[in-house]
Amino acid sequence: MAQAVSLPAPLQSLPLFVRLAGRPVILLGEGEAADAKRRLLDRAGANVVGEDAAASLAIVAIDDDDEALAAVARLKARGILVNAVDRSALCDFTLPAIVDRAPVLIAIGTSGVSAGLAAAVRQRLEALVPADLGKLALALQAARGALRKRWPDMSERRRALATAMGAGGMLDPLSPTHDVDAWLAPTGTPAAKRDVAITLVLLSDDPEDLTLRQARALASADRIYHRPDVPAAILDRARADAARLCQAMPADPGTGLSVDVEMAL
Repeated sequence: MAQAVSLPAPLQSLPLFVRLAGRPVILLGEGEAADAKRRLLDRAGANVVGEDAAASLAIVAIDDDDEALAAVARLKARGILVNAVDRSALCDFTLPAIVDRAPVLIAIGTSGVSAGLAAAVRQRLEALVPADLGKLALALQAARGALRKRWPDMSERRRALATAMGAGGMLDPLSPTHDVDAWLAPTGTPAAKRDVAITLVLLSDDPEDLTLRQARALASADRIYHRPDVPAAILDRARADAARLCQAMPADPGTGLSVDVEMAL
């Protein structure tokens, strides 16, 4: 008899980062809301245009309900993706609150349910995320060749990075300083073992009850073995590209980090 497979919880929206430099975006409306959207589009380098222009995206910031509904209908009839300010049910896409540490961008979205909540979370993150986090990203980009040379295996390289950027690690993103060169030096953090197998026995089906060790194991795993009763919400804590196998972990699970997840009786 075939085993049931736990399906991941559906996403209300798929977060995307779109490069708009030089591209046309329609903006309709006047007033504070429209001005705020224009400033955001200007920061992204978009070419703000009127309704008659050819574009793939549009933002409708019109106060009057009838006028806004009519504008949204016209734009959608042309196949244009629309954001309707304060009308989440009409939105094809939403604009998140942003923590900018270029080139690192942290976007907080609520699928249009509460812009105030997204703004509150952004303010908390602004205080937590170091102002120079972007320098760490650029340093890691410059060190790609050295990273591949030291850890040729991709899974091994990923685990080494995860260890370095974990809480208290040499490259902890939330620490005030990051020295990639020192980390890559021969005396730096050694690579993790090539083959690692971990078994997690969970007492709760609530992902918020995961211990720090359990959450890190799921986030770093190359493959997840799990029983049919493991909730999708738990499996969602794993990387999107980690293999998910609804079976007991075999004696030889393969190279990389394998995590076996089961619920306690």
